[in-house]
Amino acid sequence: MANAAEHSGANGHAGVIGDNSRLGAARLLLWALAGALAVRQAAAVLRVPPGEWLSGFHLPGSLPGSVYDTGQFSGTPFAGLVLKPLVGLAAPSLEIAWTCMTLLCVAAIGLVAARGLPDPVPRRTALLAAPVLTALMMVSIPVREAASPGQTAVLPVLLVLLAVFRVPGDRPAGFLVGLAAALQPALLLFAPLLWLTGRRPTAHTAAVTFAGATALSWAAMPRDSWTYWVQHLAGTGLGGAPDGLANQSVHGALLRLGLTGPLEILLYAALAGAIIWFGLRRAVRYARDGQLLLAVAVTGCVAVAVSPAGWRHQLLWVLLAVAGKVGKRAADRPVWPVAVVLAMTLPSAVLLPNLAALAPVRDNVLLLAAVAAACAVPFLPRSSPYWREPVPTDYGRPAAARWARVPLLPFWRRVLSRPNLLLELLLIRVGYSLYSHIRAAAPTSRSLAEGNGSQIHAMEKALGIDIEHAVNHAVVGTPWMEAFFNFYYTSFHFVVPLTILAVLYWRRPGDYRWARASLGLATVLALVGFWLYPLAPPRLMPGLDFIDTVHGPQDLANPSYGAMTAISNQYAAMPSLHFGWSLWCGIVIVVLAPKGWQKLLGVLHPLITVCAIVATANHWVLDAVGGAVVVTAGFGLVYVLSGPRGLQLNLPAQRRGGEEPGEGSNGSSGSSGSNEGERKVGVSARNS
Repeated sequence: MANAAEHSGANGHAGVIGDNSRLGAARLLLWALAGALAVRQAAAVLRVPPGEWLSGFHLPGSLPGSVYDTGQFSGTPFAGLVLKPLVGLAAPSLEIAWTCMTLLCVAAIGLVAARGLPDPVPRRTALLAAPVLTALMMVSIPVREAASPGQTAVLPVLLVLLAVFRVPGDRPAGFLVGLAAALQPALLLFAPLLWLTGRRPTAHTAAVTFAGATALSWAAMPRDSWTYWVQHLAGTGLGGAPDGLANQSVHGALLRLGLTGPLEILLYAALAGAIIWFGLRRAVRYARDGQLLLAVAVTGCVAVAVSPAGWRHQLLWVLLAVAGKVGKRAADRPVWPVAVVLAMTLPSAVLLPNLAALAPVRDNVLLLAAVAAACAVPFLPRSSPYWREPVPTDYGRPAAARWARVPLLPFWRRVLSRPNLLLELLLIRVGYSLYSHIRAAAPTSRSLAEGNGSQIHAMEKALGIDIEHAVNHAVVGTPWMEAFFNFYYTSFHFVVPLTILAVLYWRRPGDYRWARASLGLATVLALVGFWLYPLAPPRLMPGLDFIDTVHGPQDLANPSYGAMTAISNQYAAMPSLHFGWSLWCGIVIVVLAPKGWQKLLGVLHPLITVCAIVATANHWVLDAVGGAVVVTAGFGLVYVLSGPRGLQLNLPAQRRGGEEPGEGSNGSSGSSGSNEGERKVGVSARNS
């Protein structure tokens, strides 16, 4: 037994060493990624010619001038007082120094914020939080805009974090908070937070420092101070129109909605008061709960939202709010951080479709994220039983690899429970937006596409399957068939796949994940085809006498082919996803549908679709073959990497002792190869 114990201890020690080495390697890679993103950001800034970059300060070169003469400088008079002497420095050196200091401040924010995570912090999180947060900030919209000359939004965030987490003593910490408020007045809201959480000397020093810095700027720059505080009401309208999209504050949102005058001012004051009331109460509660970083993030979100001019480069606080935990289930935990990262890194047009009804939401995505973090998101308290051990996710038993040399992906576990709906909708929308952008950016050379079209036409002639012209003209000669195929082509491409995904999500969540993954992989493979083989469809091939029944006659002498070119890439035709997605629908229906007539509809859908794409002259027959290839490859990859679909589980029949879904006693594990901390549910290949 002694030998066994020694052996066990040795293995455990080796396991710890191995885990340490893996975490260390992952940390180095993440810091390397953050460094590469910082270099990329610096390169984007330094590509601007020094003279043009320096003009971005919008400050006069001599001290007597006003910093607001151009109306482009949006900082406080105190910020102008500090920045004004820098204009006299040599442009190249100032450009490099400014960019480097901004990016170093971002890295410092990542380090300080990672140290401010509430205890207990898992070892993996403690090691990886700083590089992950730094990398995310480097690609975020606030940092991309804060690297512009004259923007000081990153520095106040760092000053507040240093004051709260790193600087000992009340007076030095209060001085830093007051200095941050002098650069961004709305951050004076941190003084009430400090006061209400028991740090009254710090709050007092912060208020005195802010008042002193503001008085100094009034004494040194009275005209500028009058312009900023009185004429423009804390800078509203300086640096950009108050109703511009860059102003992500409640005031800016109301102006964009068309409200003006006393009504807008009263509504703005009421909303700002409500946000301050609810936001500060929540921040105080989180601070007393030991979640000080979340309290700081919530207060920062409140400050930007209620400021008369809350610019996008000031919204770095929203990213810090990912420190809060949301959701009782382990499957729900990624929703809030994923939503924040998407909102803070991607353009709003990627997150929401370009519909007029969604414009108020699309134009205010960052503001809504800040208000949600401040007032609405139900962050868990540390006293919650789900803080450390959320309701675990149901996983099936890991399947064996299909081939010895093609192992299953270690992170691709068999999730048997229904995924979070909001997270699914976000990922589907963003995935389709990225697909659309990549598809539109594929090569659009007319000569290359028409040359490839001639190759496809010649190949079909050699194979005896060049039926497109005959089918196209036969359908044009039959009005009811032309109307039917036009309707089918334009109407069912998106409706049927989305309907199938919705039904599977609700009725068969295990099969939903399998089907969704295969569709996504097939679409990614199709993008490769669009880039490698731009192809002119029959309707855009000159001299072949095809009739475009859907879009109408096309002017083949015009390289743009009219307005259709602006809508999508007309040469992204090989493979045909019109047919590919319909084939995916047919296979899923045939495999999963319980009734024979439903399976028959599944067979008919791809058959009618292939007739439609040929009859309307939108695709060659071989395009449909390409669509079938990528769909087959998508199903094959899922089979190889995660195992066969047949190993799904009927959850209600397999639950033990009548347990409700997810009510196991153990927490969830981070590794698919370990049974500790997860309730693994045994599965069988349809034993029933």
